[in-house]
Amino acid sequence: MSAEPARQLLIVEDDDALASTLRRSFERRGWSVCRAIDVDTMHEQLRSHSPTHAVVDLKLANGCSGLACVQALHGHDAAMAIVVLTGYASIATAVEAIKLGARHYLAKPANTDDIEAAFARTEGETDVDMTNRTTSIKTLEWERIHETLAETDFNISETARRLGMHRRTLARKLEKQRVK
Repeated sequence: MSAEPARQLLIVEDDDALASTLRRSFERRGWSVCRAIDVDTMHEQLRSHSPTHAVVDLKLANGCSGLACVQALHGHDAAMAIVVLTGYASIATAVEAIKLGARHYLAKPANTDDIEAAFARTEGETDVDMTNRTTSIKTLEWERIHETLAETDFNISETARRLGMHRRTLARKLEKQRVK
């Protein structure tokens, strides 16, 4: 009888409280956990750790994009199960995350059960509920903003310029629509 391989998790999250909560919860479930706060510290962790799984926040401090982390992690180990966790959910960033190698994309708040379930998923589901709801102007605006954010690697100033709006207006819209 062979032992179950060690489950090693890398959490890429700049929010200390959330990262600490996730760490404790996963460690109680038998995971070995390390943490990075941005792309640079993630690369440092990869030099000394070999994670089998990763949870990556989409929007990290200093304008750092979690999408760059997903791409680097997938390049490091294509078999790594990567889940993107975000308070800024949009179709555009979800599509990009999956294209870059993420297994799943979850909107915050997500708990350890949600994340482990996402790690376990290897294929899409055909029985996801479809809505007959038409898309509102606000939703279309929100999607366009996030599509442009992804294109600019989450550079707020460049996104505002491309959308033809003032940077502060864009910042207010992002804070107002943030998924908590």
